Amino acid sequence: AEYLVARPNHSRVDCLMYRRILVPLEHSAYDQVILAHVRQLAQLCASSIVLIHVADGWAARHQLSLKLRESEEMRLDREYIETCCASLRGDGFETESILAGGDPAAEIVAAADREQCDLIAMAVHGHKGIQDVIYGTTANSVRHRTMVPVLMVRGPVGGTARAVSR
Repeated sequence: AEYLVARPNHSRVDCLMYRRILVPLEHSAYDQVILAHVRQLAQLCASSIVLIHVADGWAARHQLSLKLRESEEMRLDREYIETCCASLRGDGFETESILAGGDPAAEIVAAADREQCDLIAMAVHGHKGIQDVIYGTTANSVRHRTMVPVLMVRGPVGGTARAVSR
C-alpha cells in the first residue's frame, strides 16, 4: 500500500504570518488582555506592533481644525500609550505608537491602511442586546469598514474603561 503524506513547506510559512499588527488601546483594563495575546502572536510571527489610541473627546476631535493645544486628556493618553510602547520595546518587540483624535473606528481603519498592517487585534467588551448597540460600536464598525483581518479578544467581565471628563 502506498501512502501520501503532506509535509509542511517551512520555507513558505513566513509569508503567511502577520508582519505588522495594529492594536487599538482604550486606556482601560481591556488593554492588558489584548496585549497579552498580541505579545504571543507577535513573538510567534516575528511581527512588529503598532499601538493606537484614539482620543475622542471634544478637544481631540477639533484640535487640528481649531489649532488647539494638546488637552490634558490627550497628554495623559500620550503618556499611557508611550508607556505601553516602551514596555513592549523592553521585551524586544519592534513597536510604534500613534495618538489620534476623532472617530475611533475611522481612525483605526485609516491607521491600518496607512501603516500597512495586516492584522487589527482589539479587545471587545462582550456586551449583549441593547448594550452592544450602545457600547459595541467601535469593534463592529472596524470589522465592517476594513479588509484587514480583525482579531477580537473578549476582555474581563465587568472591566471598566477609564473615566474621562469631557
